[in-house]
Amino acid sequence: YSTRGFFRFVPVRGTMAQHRSGDQPVRPTRRHVLLATASALSAPHGSPHAQHAALSEHVPGSIWENVDLGARGWSRTGREEAREAARAMPPGSVFISEAGRKVLSWGDDSRRVKLSSVRKSFLSALFGTRIPEGRIHLDRNLAEIGIDDEPPLTATERTATVRMLLQSRSGVFRPFVGGSLEQRARLPSPGSHAPGTFWYYNNWDFNALGTIYERLTESTIRDDFVDRIAKPVRMEDFRAEDMYYFRGSGIAAEQSIHPAYHFRMSARDAARFGHLYLRRGAWNGRMLIPPEWIRESVTVHSAVGRGGYGYLWWIDDWPGVTVRSYSARGVLGKYICVIPDRDLVVVYLNHTDFPDDAAALPREEVARLPRATSAQFGRFLSSVLAAQPS
Repeated sequence: YSTRGFFRFVPVRGTMAQHRSGDQPVRPTRRHVLLATASALSAPHGSPHAQHAALSEHVPGSIWENVDLGARGWSRTGREEAREAARAMPPGSVFISEAGRKVLSWGDDSRRVKLSSVRKSFLSALFGTRIPEGRIHLDRNLAEIGIDDEPPLTATERTATVRMLLQSRSGVFRPFVGGSLEQRARLPSPGSHAPGTFWYYNNWDFNALGTIYERLTESTIRDDFVDRIAKPVRMEDFRAEDMYYFRGSGIAAEQSIHPAYHFRMSARDAARFGHLYLRRGAWNGRMLIPPEWIRESVTVHSAVGRGGYGYLWWIDDWPGVTVRSYSARGVLGKYICVIPDRDLVVVYLNHTDFPDDAAALPREEVARLPRATSAQFGRFLSSVLAAQPS
């Protein structure tokens, strides 16, 4: 496994925000350079919290261990403020762990809900489990792997590499299965940007990566997630049938041979996945994901919004939150946030499922679905951090 690219900053031309302002070039700022460097360090560092976390390798057992929050110094007032911030979001499940132990939980944390785009971070983890085997090479392109679509890709589109798809920079702007209305509204014109030159949050990339993974590993996303992640971290509620494929609604906007791969999961199981990343891929002395892969996955490869995007992970992008974090995110408000310097995993799962066939539904019907915005979750996250002892 090559660590090439760990402290790399990749300046981008355009983000979802830049599409609205006429596709102006983005110049790297000092903040973005510092962010790219800092985000390469997934191990806790640099604070009293970090010193504690660096010594603690605790992982939950078959059930989560509860702790005495008073004894750990968590503010009662701060906890109440966090709960009020959670109540401002749609009904859902909240689960927060500190140093591998359950500290707060509201709602039904065993309820399985559709995670939508959180699936992409799960796939990133699976790629990491396979990298050491030599089956997957990030700089092979679509033509070399034999990946195409209907209608066929152009010769230029087929030069996009696996790495570019992981970064959401393929330059392949085609119909895709699943996704949100916002994604389709901002889809660039085919051929408008060469592979590797432009960041766009692209469901075509994410779905094609699922096809690539299964072709190169000769396995399935479902089987590998169960065997390589869910079982080793002892997920309590997840079942193999909670992963499923959606192949589209038969409309032109979803004309693609690459299906979406979806997961249903509980908040307490989602926290186990976050804790696996917090522990840099190790669980009970067993290395499930190489730490080098985790570092590169949560390194900024494209400057986006307030933060950046790595290999299917969002980095440092919560309004009002200055502590370093990285997150798996799904539409309507499905969030797994990892905060290394605080040894925290914070999960919120909106109980409303985003419809698989949203692209075929009336726009007004989809727009009425209750959602937790990034600003709301940012306020909730700030209140949790304020409640934790410094």
